[in-house]
Amino acid sequence: MNDIAQASKKGRRTLYTYFKNKKGVYHAVIASELDKLYIALQSVVDRDLSADEKLLLFINVRFEILKEVVFRNGTLRGNFFRDIWRVENVRKDFDLLEIEFIKNILDDGVDEDLFAIPNSEVTAEILHHAFKGLEVPYIRGIMSGFWTLRDGKIEDVIHLLFNGIKKNK
Repeated sequence: MNDIAQASKKGRRTLYTYFKNKKGVYHAVIASELDKLYIALQSVVDRDLSADEKLLLFINVRFEILKEVVFRNGTLRGNFFRDIWRVENVRKDFDLLEIEFIKNILDDGVDEDLFAIPNSEVTAEILHHAFKGLEVPYIRGIMSGFWTLRDGKIEDVIHLLFNGIKKNK
């Protein structure tokens, strides 16, 4: 709490007025950062783009902002990897909003005759959980080049996302 008080230029007693303990501060930081991510993703969803372009931009913005958030908050970075369950608990509501964003993009893609999806709700949830599964490797730098044009990796991601793995006959 001393470090937090110094960083916020507040007294420790002032912090305890608003938060019971360090966990409360941690929770508030995560919630605040998720609000910023929500606003950024909402702006992607609101853009006038085709659904396929919007989905790729959504993915790129999502991963880049998440990485920035974790690296900007040193304490958050350590706790993100040590206590992923607490992070998961804080982000439950955000996850539901994100699934809704993805579903809306997928529905737009079906309406535009770009996507053939039998159930956009299920597909949105699957994509959401797939993205979450890639968060830690991406933040740790294992997958850092996958959303850029370098090395052609983005083409592989696009192919997998839009064409799957089954060979067209």
